[in-house]
Amino acid sequence: MRRLENPIIIDVEASGFGGMSYPIEVGVALDDDTKYCALILPAPEWDHWDSDAEKIHRIARDILETYGKPMQEVAANLNALLEGKTLYTDGWVVDKPWLTTLFHKAQMHMSFSVSPLEMILSEQQMHRWHDTKDRLLAEITKQRHRASFDAWIIQETYKRTLAESRV
Repeated sequence: MRRLENPIIIDVEASGFGGMSYPIEVGVALDDDTKYCALILPAPEWDHWDSDAEKIHRIARDILETYGKPMQEVAANLNALLEGKTLYTDGWVVDKPWLTTLFHKAQMHMSFSVSPLEMILSEQQMHRWHDTKDRLLAEITKQRHRASFDAWIIQETYKRTLAESRV
């Protein structure tokens, strides 16, 4: 299989870690090196909030209520930007269900697909992943645990491990 040079990566932040959680932010690192990021205004019945999750993503619920975009707008933007494309995530088991929740609540069909990052990683890349990611993070002076930043980190780690595996 031919390796992707610059895969599209998606990352989703959520209100918590369990089944009651819902998406609060989505970030995408595109294959043209641009990024998309949006905070999501929670539905009125989405009231689960985990303070431990908030400590990680540093997004308070009142920030979502002030700056979050309606879920229909976020879903429509994602569809317009990503139609027919395959996106990859390093957290498929949680990101895919959170995206499904977003699109279901927005009453929209998702026009793109999401696949586990492992589907495009070679064994050499997997072997180098953590060390490469650690080196990349050490190079960055200002780090934010936010969806678009996380997506970019994953994308950049992928590109670096790909280049290293060719040497």
